[in-house]
Amino acid sequence: MAGTIGLKTRSGLTFTADVAGPIDGPLVLLLHGFPESRHSWRGALPGLAAAGYRCVAPDQRGYSPGARPDPADLANYAFDRLVDDAIEIAAAAGYDGKRFHLVGHDWGGQVSWGVAGKYPERLVSLTILSRPHPKSFRRALLKEDGDQKHRSRHHRAFLEPETGKLLLADNAKRLRDGLFGQGVPSAALEEHLSVLGNPAALEAALAWYRSNKGLAADIGTIRVPTLYIWGDADATVGPDAARGTGEFVGAAYAMEVLPDVGHFVMDQAPTRATELLLAHLKRHPV
Repeated sequence: MAGTIGLKTRSGLTFTADVAGPIDGPLVLLLHGFPESRHSWRGALPGLAAAGYRCVAPDQRGYSPGARPDPADLANYAFDRLVDDAIEIAAAAGYDGKRFHLVGHDWGGQVSWGVAGKYPERLVSLTILSRPHPKSFRRALLKEDGDQKHRSRHHRAFLEPETGKLLLADNAKRLRDGLFGQGVPSAALEEHLSVLGNPAALEAALAWYRSNKGLAADIGTIRVPTLYIWGDADATVGPDAARGTGEFVGAAYAMEVLPDVGHFVMDQAPTRATELLLAHLKRHPV
């Protein structure tokens, strides 16, 4: 059974995290995206725990009340800090200096690419849901005859100072109808809004975009065994960016396409995604 704890890192931040599985099992660190929360991994934790893994799924920087530095200072949400959070959370969970499995979706995927690029020696395996490798994503964004610019148009809106208020107005109608209008179950939506549906948390989450405009992280070829999962009904990540990801992985690589699944893979197809994840972890033991 999963429990919820606070993990205090060496930087002095305390991350709210759901944990499950044996305390001495191989670590699987799971990083959520926007506009979601640690609850996106609810469908994966039981299966991972039953397979003997120690699962840690934190609400990330800004989402956790105890890890919410002032979003007005965008340096607090610089990409390197988001990447280092993952390493510090692993240490706080009892795996300081030890290798672990890393899983990330959307923004959590972007951070996971960054961890794999900066700390490849710390990872046993990498699993990414939805978010392409940053170089593939950037290439698709710059493609004149491509549609990724249109798919990513919400990124520009997130830079505006009034966006947080607009997203939360009318009982968070824009979050519910716009961003979550991709088949996310209503119960999952309410769980995510319990974390993100307040001005302080949402402004901090938007600071990720404002501090890292264009998502242009300088991440090279990945040298960690990688599984990339993409739903072919993803409204925000197109096939050009997704299918180009393998070009930037120099280790064992597999891409799994989920038919008729949108951007929020774990909220829409948790059983299939967890099966793929478990098979990938089994292929790459600690």
